[in-house]
Amino acid sequence: MKSFDDELAALNKRLDDAKMILAYEALLARKVDLEKLVSDSNLWDDPEHARKVTGEYSSVSDDLNLISMLSRDLEDAETLYDLGKEEEEDSLEPEIEVSIAELVKEFDSLELRLLFSGEHDSKDAVCEIHAGVGGTDAQDWAEMMLRMYLRWAERRGFEVEIDEVSPGQEAGILSATMIIRGRFAYGLLRAEKGVHRLVRISPFGAAGKRQTSFSSFDAVPYMDDMVDEVAIDEKELRIDTYRSSGAGGQHVNVTDSAVRITHLPSGIVVSCQNERSQHQNKAKALQILAAKLVERQRQQRRAEIDAIAGPQSDVGWGSQIRSYVLAPYQLVKDLRTSTETGNVDAVLDGDLDNFMESYLRWERSSVS
Repeated sequence: MKSFDDELAALNKRLDDAKMILAYEALLARKVDLEKLVSDSNLWDDPEHARKVTGEYSSVSDDLNLISMLSRDLEDAETLYDLGKEEEEDSLEPEIEVSIAELVKEFDSLELRLLFSGEHDSKDAVCEIHAGVGGTDAQDWAEMMLRMYLRWAERRGFEVEIDEVSPGQEAGILSATMIIRGRFAYGLLRAEKGVHRLVRISPFGAAGKRQTSFSSFDAVPYMDDMVDEVAIDEKELRIDTYRSSGAGGQHVNVTDSAVRITHLPSGIVVSCQNERSQHQNKAKALQILAAKLVERQRQQRRAEIDAIAGPQSDVGWGSQIRSYVLAPYQLVKDLRTSTETGNVDAVLDGDLDNFMESYLRWERSSVS
C-alpha cells in the first residue's frame, strides 16, 4: 500500500489553518445566538434588522457547513487509508487518490474564500459597463462584455437585476448598469474594475481590417440600507424623467417612468428604468447613487493616504487591465497577473473565475 501520510497530514494542517482564520469556535457560538434571534416571533417587526440577522445567519451557517463537510470528507479518506493499510489492500489506492485530489480542490476553494479581506467583499455589487474609444466597435464590445458578465453570474447562480441599458447609435450599447446579487459578488467583481481592450477583425469596417476598441467595467458594493450611510441633499440633485426603453410591459412605454439623477457636486450620474413606477425607479437610483458616493469617499481617503506615502509605481499599462485578442491569434491576458488563456470563446461565455482568483492571490501577495 502506497503511503499517503504526507498528503493527509498536509490536508489536516490546511483544515486547522482554515478553522483558525475563520474563528471556528467563535462562529459556533455566534450561530447559537443567531438561532435565538431567527426564531424570535417578533423578528420581522423591524424588517431592516431582520434582513441583517438572517443574512448573517446564512453566512455563518455556510462557513460552518463547509468546515463540517471538509472535516467529514477528510475523516472518510483517513478511514479508507487505515483500512487499506490494515488489510494490505492495494486495490484501494485509486479510490484514496481520488478522495485526496477532491479534498485538495475543496480546500483550494475554501482558501479562495479566505482571500476576501475587504470590508464589503461579501456584498452584492453595482456594476457599470461603458463603451470607450473605438466607435461602433467599442459599443459592440460593451454589449459583448455585458453578456460575458451575465453568463458569469448565471454560472455562479447569482441573481442579476439590469437597471439601465443605453443602446448604441448603430450597434451594441453605450452603457449598462446592473446589480449582481450573491455572496462575495463584489469581492469577485472588483477584480474586473478597469479598461478592457478588444482586438479583432471589425465586422463594421473595411473587410479584413483589424480594429482595437476599449470598454470599461466598474463595480461598487451594494447594500439595501446604503442610503443611510451617506447624507444626500435633494437640493444637490437634478432629477430628470424620460420614457423607458427597457423591459416592463406596455406601461413603461407610455409613461415617463425612467429616472436619471445627477449629483451636482460630484457630477455622478445614475439612471434606473427597470421598475414599473417613477417612484420605484427614483428609490433604486438613489440607492445606486449612495453606493457610488460611499465608494468615492473611500477613494478620496485612499488618495490622501497615497499622497502622504509618496508616489507609487503603476501596475500594468495605465488603467487597462486585460486584453482580448481575437485576431490574428486568440489570447486573453490579464496585464496585472499575467494570467492568460487561448480559449477566448469560453472567456466571452463567462468563464472568468480563473482571472478573478488569480487577481485575488496577486493582490494578497502584493500586500503581504
